[in-house]
Amino acid sequence: MNRINNSPTLPPRDSLGFKGTFGKVCVVGGSCGDHPMIGAPALAARAALRSGCGLCTVAVPAPILSAVLSIIPAATGVALPVDAQHKLFSAGCAQVIDQALASSDALVVGPGFGNDDAQQQIVIRLLNTFTKPLILDADALRALARTPDFARDLKAPTIVTPHPGEFAALARALELELDPVNESTRDAAATTLAARLGCIVVLKGAYTRVSDGLQVWRSEFAEAALAIGGSGDVLAGITGSFAAQFARTHSANALSLFQVACLAVQVHSLTAVAWSRTHGHAGLLPEELADGIPAIVAQLRGEFS
Repeated sequence: MNRINNSPTLPPRDSLGFKGTFGKVCVVGGSCGDHPMIGAPALAARAALRSGCGLCTVAVPAPILSAVLSIIPAATGVALPVDAQHKLFSAGCAQVIDQALASSDALVVGPGFGNDDAQQQIVIRLLNTFTKPLILDADALRALARTPDFARDLKAPTIVTPHPGEFAALARALELELDPVNESTRDAAATTLAARLGCIVVLKGAYTRVSDGLQVWRSEFAEAALAIGGSGDVLAGITGSFAAQFARTHSANALSLFQVACLAVQVHSLTAVAWSRTHGHAGLLPEELADGIPAIVAQLRGEFS
């Protein structure tokens, strides 16, 4: 296992580019019913746009679409069909999502998505059919953990972003004894799971780890302000945005998915650190975190003297 210390360099932004130049992200998430989840997909979309992608689409259950778009009107919306009980209709969702993905450069699945059978079916289908970068977060990871032999379904170039609880669920499903909490074992935990799945693992928490199964990168930050609901949705959005912009093979500044994930974690952390210098280490709202991203990206590009 090779420990990488430095994060990759943020590629320059093309001054002659247009919205298509900077990629399109699709966020699949949200849920309705007795416990609606509206904010999570909106936060992921907000972070994706704040991170520089040209376009973002949110694919959410039809009853909450207008509410999500009222939070993030800069995104476009796709309504996922539901039945009379407000549960997703998986067959109908597949057709709708396929249309949205036809022009997408990266896909984020899971923020606030819920844990019913339909969500599980949608996640597994996307793993088998989507051929561009796929970021799995939150409820998408829970759906994976409930799927027998799910490791065989990971065909897309994938980044998974579990917190320790979600990581533990994935490890148990694979019959791996890994400790994602102890600082002395987090490198090995992330690397082992990444090697087993053949994808990029972002093990969130203090000093977040990123691994592709061969190498591991450790964030230098343990910022308590990030311990707030919605922080992970913001990270998923940043990751999807950077994948859409920088992981395209025809790009002159192409990055690997490992580099994309490291860069996303770095920007996420630096944004929180910048906020905490003014406000302290508690009280950061996830929308503030998303809105702080452009300043950090500009600093990393040397746009501020």
